[in-house]
Amino acid sequence: MSTSSTRYAHADALEAQLGLQGLEYRANLTKTELFREALEHDRGRIRPDGPDDEPKAYATKLGLEGPLVYYTDPTCTGRPVQDTFGVARPEFVDEIWWKPDFQQFPPDRFDALLERVVEHLNQRGRHLYVKDVYCGNDPHYARPYRLVCEYATHAYFCHNMFPKDIEGVEDEDGKRWTMLNVPSFRCDPERDGTRSERIVCLDFGRRIALVAGRADYCGVVKKSMFTVMNYVLPRMDEMSMHCSANVGEAGDCAILFGLSGTGKTTLSADPERKLIGDDEHAWTRAGVSNLEDGCYAKLIDLDKQAEPVIAAALSMPGTLIENVPPLPGKPLEETDPQELDLSDRSITENTRFSYPLSANPQVMPGAKGPHPKTIVLLTADAFGVLPPISVLDEKEVLYHFVQGFTAKLAGTEVGVTEPKAAFSACFGAPFMPLFPSAYADRLRDKIGEHHTRAVLLNTGWTGGPYGVGKRISIAHTRALLDAALRGDLDPGKVEFEVHPIFGLKMPKSCPGVPSEILDPRNTWSDPEAYEKQAQELRDMFRRNFEEKGFGKLGIEAVM
Repeated sequence: MSTSSTRYAHADALEAQLGLQGLEYRANLTKTELFREALEHDRGRIRPDGPDDEPKAYATKLGLEGPLVYYTDPTCTGRPVQDTFGVARPEFVDEIWWKPDFQQFPPDRFDALLERVVEHLNQRGRHLYVKDVYCGNDPHYARPYRLVCEYATHAYFCHNMFPKDIEGVEDEDGKRWTMLNVPSFRCDPERDGTRSERIVCLDFGRRIALVAGRADYCGVVKKSMFTVMNYVLPRMDEMSMHCSANVGEAGDCAILFGLSGTGKTTLSADPERKLIGDDEHAWTRAGVSNLEDGCYAKLIDLDKQAEPVIAAALSMPGTLIENVPPLPGKPLEETDPQELDLSDRSITENTRFSYPLSANPQVMPGAKGPHPKTIVLLTADAFGVLPPISVLDEKEVLYHFVQGFTAKLAGTEVGVTEPKAAFSACFGAPFMPLFPSAYADRLRDKIGEHHTRAVLLNTGWTGGPYGVGKRISIAHTRALLDAALRGDLDPGKVEFEVHPIFGLKMPKSCPGVPSEILDPRNTWSDPEAYEKQAQELRDMFRRNFEEKGFGKLGIEAVM
């Protein structure tokens, strides 16, 4: 089909689906074309109290041979979780796990709002970009995804992050999701029923994602579809996962669940193993496969020696840098991307970088792998009391999976920093539209069917809490992970001791790791202080378990 025929086909389809009329569609442009379009046309606000017509996309000194640099609205440098909703249609309302970061939106208000957004675009009369991709690398479950947007940058990002040309997907029109992304629209809370002037809203009935207002963070384009797949896959009796995944030389697959800051991306980037992906995956009857075709890494304080793949990709064409400030007094078009100050937090802590999966040196063909032999639940315990590694049985895996614990560091007030417990069910609660049991039940079934081992790997602190103890060394963490992947810590191969407070099984020895650090009690100088802190963390686990009602969902309390 010719380009002009394709554009007419899009016009007909979008008029029938949404009511868009008389608009020009710049459909499925190449990344080079989108790069140029972004520089020429993407306009909006990039500074607090700034105008709405400033350029949002910039080239560096490398031009087309380097990254596109993009700036979001200053009020949306991350996902707008308080403005994220699902349409509460009667056939879905009892099935969805409604929560503060995924709230109900009335169907009549949504339908009316969508009509107003479409009318806004029709009256505005400007061109729109269309990018057709897929979410998922396996045609068994992949969903066609059509992004219709005002910014070329969003289409460019979408091309980076999602698979293209997946063959064998049946009934594409009946499965396709469409995102309408319109930053130029302003919601009226009184008229539209929104919380603010922006909204991100998923309609599982009409298969539409509406993004309207100042919600132009690129991650919305990605995470909205991840939320969709976390609805689709369990209803196909398959497992969707917020994890990284890789495969060893022996064909052994590992999946690593973890929240931000636990090492999910770093630990999956192993020179001895091939990467499936770093963030979103499906575990189906065929094995593990990536939902994506790209990576979306945090850039703040990037250690280029520790993260050479990301560092090299900063100078590659077809990549996207988000919200890294320009150097003082130096235009971006005169700046080499390697010169950018990746520690500059003046716009946001959440600076980001999108690059193709192919930028990684070793990637599994088709971003797919076999059934996993090892599940790793990552946590970064800033209280300093959890063991560096614990071997889990099935009940413990499910318990720690639904808890999704890590510890975040609180604000930095003149040297006083205390850790704060963070629980996110299934290691990604905001993106899980079904109840946690939908994911835990399938994880239980998969583990049982494939006899998958599991460990809890703590990449946090030892010898005391943050500010007193020290971070467990990456060398020791990698040695513990490698031992688990080899099966060195399997029952019968090593002696264990059970932690008296947490009930976790701690190996007494591990190659390449001092045995004294394997039991965290040995690393604290004050045993009473350790016991007090450990009991406090255990009680946090217990409170969260009760407050979330996990017991009523069939999860057994093991702590």
